[in-house]
Amino acid sequence: MSGDANALDQTALAPYLEAHIPGFAGLHSIEKFKSGQSNPTYLLTAASGRYVLRAKPPGQLLKSAHQVDREFTVMKALAGTAVPVPAMLHLSAEATPIGRMFYVMDFLDGRIFWDPAVPEAAGNDERAALYDAMNATLAALHDVDVEAVGLGDFGKPGNYFERQLARWTSQYRASETGTVADMDRLIAWLETHMPADDGRVSLVHGDYRLDNMIFAHNEPKVLAVLDWELSTLGHPFADIAYQCMQWRLPHASGFRGLGGVDRAALGLPLEEAYVAAYCRRRGLVGIDNWSFFLAFSFFRLAAICQGVYKRALDGNASNPEKAKTYGEAVKLLSHVASKLIDKQA
Repeated sequence: MSGDANALDQTALAPYLEAHIPGFAGLHSIEKFKSGQSNPTYLLTAASGRYVLRAKPPGQLLKSAHQVDREFTVMKALAGTAVPVPAMLHLSAEATPIGRMFYVMDFLDGRIFWDPAVPEAAGNDERAALYDAMNATLAALHDVDVEAVGLGDFGKPGNYFERQLARWTSQYRASETGTVADMDRLIAWLETHMPADDGRVSLVHGDYRLDNMIFAHNEPKVLAVLDWELSTLGHPFADIAYQCMQWRLPHASGFRGLGGVDRAALGLPLEEAYVAAYCRRRGLVGIDNWSFFLAFSFFRLAAICQGVYKRALDGNASNPEKAKTYGEAVKLLSHVASKLIDKQA
């Protein structure tokens, strides 16, 4: 095994997997995916097929972060619903051959689009269809009957944004490495502009975006939604606002947003049209307080990025060199949000 803290001991892992996953045999190789900043993710190639292993990162971790067991629980519960997910095969305990908790799921052969402008698409019609499929899947997620799938206790219903603001402010402060004036201003603005709770509760993904999905090779069909670490019972508008951040983030940034992209020329929907399609699918007239939901999404992502950056400085990030760029990302996100709230003043 290499000196990389994220490397896995194949010799120790192979017999464990054979003992815990029916049919698993002949582990040939382990390859770490480049994606997965929060929880390191690996492709396992075995005589019995291909699998994906997703683990907690090594090192000292913030409480309530990196909950791979929640990912496993929610995806297992969603099997058979209108929300496509990979088949869950095994969830380990904390004490494992790799020294930390992990789960194993089926590998799905499909397309992942890292650029929201989707340059790989066959044309404008396919781009539009991919976005529409993503929109339909999000609406289906928010329509899941959480009690029926056994997720009625997956989070605390009510006052979602108030609780989330407190949680992520606490996490941000715990991983803070310097003063970012736009973040301080954003936190204060969110506290004073908190809308009254409207009672909407659904299963929310927490990181819903194009590159957390696998699409079929030959059609604009969602094969699976991935990366459920931040999922909980919450307010559905958090997911749609989070996804719509990409319309406001510069394409040239590390976030590869759609800012500066000629969306009409590429057949990509405008933010207003995308939100309207979601509302139609869910029987909603519209979304009030849209600026708050967007600003909150920028804040939350900035707080997450700060945590990744702090782990890089502490030496336990999944991809250390990439993680070190997240300090600048915090500044970008909070600055874009600051301009957004300026327009509301």
